[in-house]
Amino acid sequence: MSAATTTGPTRTRGPLAELFLGGGAARRALWILVGLMLLLSVVRVISGEQALTSASTFSTALLLAVPIGLAALGGLFSERAGVVNIGLEGMLILGTWGAGWAGYQWGWAGAIVGGILFGVAGGLVHAIATVTFGVDHVVSGVAINILAAGIVRFLSELVYVGNELGGGATQSPALSSRPPSFSLPVLSDGPDLLGDLADQGWFLISDVAGLLRGVTSGVGVLTLIAVLLIPISYVVLWRTAFGLRLRSCGENPAAADSLGVPVYRMKYIAVLISGGLAGLGGVALVFVANIFKEGQTGGRGFIGLAALIFGNWRPGGLAAGAGLFGFADGLQLRSRTAVVALLLLLALLLLAVAVFQTVRGRYLQAVLAAAFAGLSLVGFLTIDELPTGIVSFTPHLTTLLVLSLASQRLRMPKADGLVYRRGEN
Repeated sequence: MSAATTTGPTRTRGPLAELFLGGGAARRALWILVGLMLLLSVVRVISGEQALTSASTFSTALLLAVPIGLAALGGLFSERAGVVNIGLEGMLILGTWGAGWAGYQWGWAGAIVGGILFGVAGGLVHAIATVTFGVDHVVSGVAINILAAGIVRFLSELVYVGNELGGGATQSPALSSRPPSFSLPVLSDGPDLLGDLADQGWFLISDVAGLLRGVTSGVGVLTLIAVLLIPISYVVLWRTAFGLRLRSCGENPAAADSLGVPVYRMKYIAVLISGGLAGLGGVALVFVANIFKEGQTGGRGFIGLAALIFGNWRPGGLAAGAGLFGFADGLQLRSRTAVVALLLLLALLLLAVAVFQTVRGRYLQAVLAAAFAGLSLVGFLTIDELPTGIVSFTPHLTTLLVLSLASQRLRMPKADGLVYRRGEN
């Protein structure tokens, strides 16, 4: 009997599975999503906080996840080519200013172009410093973050102070036009069947309806672009010769160079794409406020970097990370008391971790998880409302928690952050 007959045919991974970290991961991601919705439903029923799974919360979460996801996607291209991009925050800042400047003159379409171009300019500076001159990648990124804040302040004082259309040293005039938005007919608009179902308050069914309505009602054009960029990025990086060459520069640039791959050029292209995507994330922030404001990014470039790491340098994973941080950000904007209910959700998750670690024989980790679960439960039972400062810091706390609990099997590109010089490696 042949080996094929004994073991069965070899099963290859499909595109959707590859999107979520390889074979079988798409199915796991689906089950994780179902499990999280189930837990959210349980927490909503116990706490009575309807904002946890309301359509408005999910809609806000999607809106706030877009700039984080675009920044993370920019980091993906750069780091897959071997260039660490700590400067995502600075490129976001440049993108917001470019969008505000172009948007008040030429409308929402001009804002998109302006934000991308300013982000690309930031990427170009980073590429020149790291690829051409061999500056440490982290030093270059930090310098860009510092310079970007000063540059946009200088430009604002130069352009907006005394502008007859408004604006000033810390903000631009309003955009001359708003971007279009779309809703699903019948389900999320008109009869709004999903909205009616979400208002019933039924266990799980209404929660799922709230999720679906939140992500299909009033969706902006830039949100649609950002969602489409996730599978497009996967196809470009993992299904094209260009993507293979780019990723080879981040894994083994010396070997890629020996095979005729233009390593320096590919790194430049990757960092420029990175800057453009981060700049597009800045455009998303401007679209929310309809103007550019100083300090508008609020550290979302760093959160995007955290989402990239959480997602194991994969498009699907970073999208999940951006969605998680967007949900935490959206929830604290919708309801301060609903944030307290997250303590109950955390307690349930940690209890599940404790059971899992006990089954695996890791008793110390199980005890620690159970202890923190107990503390979270006590916090939920005793705290009525968190202070405003802590509530507004929820997305950053979520970032720290997720990174501390992230899988130790994370694997960054082997040559990520290394300065490459032909003939020296």
